[in-house]
Amino acid sequence: MVDYSVWDHIEVSDDEDETHPNIDTASLFRWRHQARVERMEQFQKEKEEPGQGLEVAEGTSTQGGLERLQAEPRLRKEERSWEQKLEGLRKKEKSMPWNVDTLSKDGFSKSMVNIKPEQAEEDSEEAREQKHKTFVEKYEKQIKHFGMLRRWDDSQKYLSDNAHLVCEETANYLVIWCIDLEVEEKCALMEQVAHQTIVMQFILELAKSLKVDPRACFRQFFTKIKTADRQYMEGFNDELEAFKERVRGRAKLRIEKAMKEYEEEERKKRLGPGGLDPVEVYESLPEELQKCFDVKDVQMLQDAISKMDPTDAKYHMQRCIDSGLWVPNSKSSEAKEREEAGPGDPLLEAAPKSGDEKDVSA
Repeated sequence: MVDYSVWDHIEVSDDEDETHPNIDTASLFRWRHQARVERMEQFQKEKEEPGQGLEVAEGTSTQGGLERLQAEPRLRKEERSWEQKLEGLRKKEKSMPWNVDTLSKDGFSKSMVNIKPEQAEEDSEEAREQKHKTFVEKYEKQIKHFGMLRRWDDSQKYLSDNAHLVCEETANYLVIWCIDLEVEEKCALMEQVAHQTIVMQFILELAKSLKVDPRACFRQFFTKIKTADRQYMEGFNDELEAFKERVRGRAKLRIEKAMKEYEEEERKKRLGPGGLDPVEVYESLPEELQKCFDVKDVQMLQDAISKMDPTDAKYHMQRCIDSGLWVPNSKSSEAKEREEAGPGDPLLEAAPKSGDEKDVSA
């Protein structure tokens, strides 16, 4: 047989279910608990008092030798008295019923919370680029398919079937694709892909705020957006319009940059033997000399130069030669004689380039 008598001395007021209807049960339990705590505090004080008295008695016994001998019988008597009191308190403590405060004690107290560890250090730029390149090579077709979807349900189902697309790499690819489409003047298609770009960015932001993997919370985004929450939808639409404006701005800058690069390449192709651009040289010439080049008339050019200051004439004609706008005539030996005669004469013995090389005014 199991002896349950040990449970007869447990004082737990909280397990008394039946109380008078006119009595507030919670208050009754609170009062009983308070009375029990006060009894325990009083008992603890009684336990401490004998020890304190004994310490005082021992302190007095450390005085002079004669006084100590005279006090020794009294001290023994007090010591026996304190021991009897302590024994009585031990028996009283043993006979006291258990309660919720003495029934058990903590063996140890420790709380552990699992949190997502922060990334120790960000990936390098090269590592991110390589990761993006590898991802796009593998999933580009699926990313483009997602970018062409229009309905919320279709987007949610596609991401459910292809959860690996819910990541930064997809969002980055969609952003670049939007700019490419705007550059190609495919504006309607750009706006469609922009919508899906903001969908992905909202999912990523939601994951950041919840500190979870984006793949674990994209359904929450669609649930919220499909409930037609006005404030949330307005925030989504505002971000979408702002994003499209940024795309148009980036596309414009890219076009301008491409045009500048193209013009620079063309300019380098036009450079003459002296490293000057014939177009720039032509535009810097006086109007009289520009007319001579327009009609490609050497005699007219000679007449115009003869009327100019020799220093200015030499400067402009040398720039024409360095830019390849005009090529000195080296066929006649007469050019050499005139070269020896004076530094300004060979400039007049210039022959126009053949073909499109001399058509610089176009």
